[in-house]
Amino acid sequence: MRRSFLGVVAFFSLSMAAPLLLPSEAHAEFRVCNGTQNLVGVAIGYRAQEGWITEGWWQVPATTCATLIEGELKSRYYYLYAEDAARGGRWTGNVNMCVAENEFKITGVQDCFARGFQRMGFKEYDTGRQGSWMVQLSDTPGTQEGQN
Repeated sequence: MRRSFLGVVAFFSLSMAAPLLLPSEAHAEFRVCNGTQNLVGVAIGYRAQEGWITEGWWQVPATTCATLIEGELKSRYYYLYAEDAARGGRWTGNVNMCVAENEFKITGVQDCFARGFQRMGFKEYDTGRQGSWMVQLSDTPGTQEGQN
């Protein structure tokens, strides 16, 4: 999977185009912050009206953040998978979902291999139905914090 991450399309520059917000303005989103010294590739999974969706890849440079979902969060649970591009470390969980080698949006989490995808373990985040959520990835792959 490490090899496949290196060829992904970057979405990061688009997420940085968010408008400047005044402190009194609420801004709802799902963000991932990369607290490492390396580039990290990120994929997200969630339940939508059409079923389970996984999307990726966002490239998140060292010590920066990226918005994966803009606007009010519609699900209570979100799922995250990430890879360190330089060291090959991974932030994973025990919820299997489909990913692809390049930019992707996949509906469904069953039969990943049969449909030409890879299966990876995503970590579940219970947002408690908060409008916004942020995940902080640390230098130790496998260690991640979620917060609203």
